[in-house]
Amino acid sequence: MIRKLLVANRGEIAARLFRACRLSGVRSVAVYSEADAQAPWTYLADERYPLAGVAAADTYLNQQAILNLARQAGAEAVHPGYGFLSENADFAQACSEAGLIFVGPSAAAMRALGSKASARELAQAAGVPVIPGVNGAGMSDEAMLAAAHQLGFPVLIKASAGGGGKGMRVVEQEAGFVDALQAARQESLSAFGSDHLLLEKYFTQVRHVEVQVLGDLHGHLIHLFERECSVQRRHQKIIEETPAPGLPAEVRARMCAAAVALAREVQYASAGTVEFIVTPENQYYLLEMNTRLQVEHPVTEWVTGIDIAAWQIRIASGEPLTVRQEDVQQRGHAVESRVYAEDPAHHFMPSTGTIRYYARPHGPNIRVDDGIETGSVVSPYYDPMLAKIITWGATRAEAIAQMDHALQETVLLGITSNIPYLRDILAHPAFQNGETHTGFLGQYFADWRPTPAIDDLTWLAVAAAELLASKTGPASSQGAAANGSQALPDPWNQTTGWRNVLK
Repeated sequence: MIRKLLVANRGEIAARLFRACRLSGVRSVAVYSEADAQAPWTYLADERYPLAGVAAADTYLNQQAILNLARQAGAEAVHPGYGFLSENADFAQACSEAGLIFVGPSAAAMRALGSKASARELAQAAGVPVIPGVNGAGMSDEAMLAAAHQLGFPVLIKASAGGGGKGMRVVEQEAGFVDALQAARQESLSAFGSDHLLLEKYFTQVRHVEVQVLGDLHGHLIHLFERECSVQRRHQKIIEETPAPGLPAEVRARMCAAAVALAREVQYASAGTVEFIVTPENQYYLLEMNTRLQVEHPVTEWVTGIDIAAWQIRIASGEPLTVRQEDVQQRGHAVESRVYAEDPAHHFMPSTGTIRYYARPHGPNIRVDDGIETGSVVSPYYDPMLAKIITWGATRAEAIAQMDHALQETVLLGITSNIPYLRDILAHPAFQNGETHTGFLGQYFADWRPTPAIDDLTWLAVAAAELLASKTGPASSQGAAANGSQALPDPWNQTTGWRNVLK
């Protein structure tokens, strides 16, 4: 068993992994940049070590610095979390060469699946449906244009390496195709050091459905069913759920079997996710395979009862999977919302500053994964995701209602967050009916604006008045509101943390 593990990441995923270590009896090591020196998540680890600098390239992406600290701390293993170095095959290999266990798949599997072109070939060998398209390696602009005509517009140009929407262009018609091709090639070269592009048929109004897989070093592979991840902004998911609503049982079974077949093709060992697009006719095609722990893994954990993060550590330690495929069942429904420090009304502009007050939601069917507290500083150097809120219900409707309640209880003062945006998405009839697709936000929320909200200073004044009322007698919040000429906002009735922070 691994005895000490360094987490080469930050924020809520670092906190999540420190807790997994504690439950597994493993000592944990945090590394942190100068910008994160006082971040609360760093204190959840058994040991903490500084990384010089603030930029990601100097800190959480600095392979040599992380390896040096692992050696200094006496760690036996490194967990990359997600983002940063999580899908970097060179880093996985460097860990191995340094005598460290990389908690994730082998470097060979990462290389094979990290290239969309290679993953496409592996999928075809495993009998997994792939999107009609061509591998653009070595093809001229003229040849790519001819291929686009053969596929039929619209088409999708995308980088073979990397992700996150970089090197990706949707082209509706021939006019502008060559310009889009050249722009995608340049962007891919700049972002990933490769101008290798793929050309695929572009389907409109598809769903994004992914399958969680788990494999050990002894050849055992299982799936943990699927997640619906269609609600996306800028090609990034913000609401995920499982089971996928309205997915026929036979389609679910075939997709899950296809995911396992692809993982088996590369002898995959760790947690991984096979992503598909699903057409309105329920035809599915491989999108890619992510060779890491996913942001949205908690919904799968809740519905299956399997701790994916803990199993990653056990698998890396050499333990065989003790869970058989027939043991895995979906129980109830789970939803996850990603809380970002950003302004959805202004092109999702990141919001930075100090969190003046943070109140988490509470309840028997609510889980919060975060790495912040009141007083935490949101810097401009890293991804603006602050927390994930996950809810469970016996039915999808119950899970959604629980999520709305949880978001209503969540208070973040001092920064702008996307919480009102998330609540409006959950309330939309199309979402309620499970009618989501990857263009959902563009279709229904392109011109979204928040309803007028009480500002932070008014919130604090209301909190102070309520505290005063509690100390001086039965004067209620109605009296405080009358003096302030504003009724208390609805979240006040569920949020009880104000008195504590003001005492």
